[in-house]
Amino acid sequence: MADKKSGKTVTVQQTGSPLRRRSDQRATLIGLGLNKMNRRRTLEDTPAVRGMIRKVSHMVRVVDEA
Repeated sequence: MADKKSGKTVTVQQTGSPLRRRSDQRATLIGLGLNKMNRRRTLEDTPAVRGMIRKVSHMVRVVDEA
């Protein structure tokens, strides 16, 4: 079934400022639920989320993978 959750999560922390960044990078941070320094979010580990993390990898760090 497609609705089953894998249960895997990834926690990301914002380490860089979105100031003077391209608008699509700012929008990606907001899409991840990050918009202030040192804020953390625990997200479902999906290919879409991994792609968003890769796009702004210079501004975030992966804290925990469970």
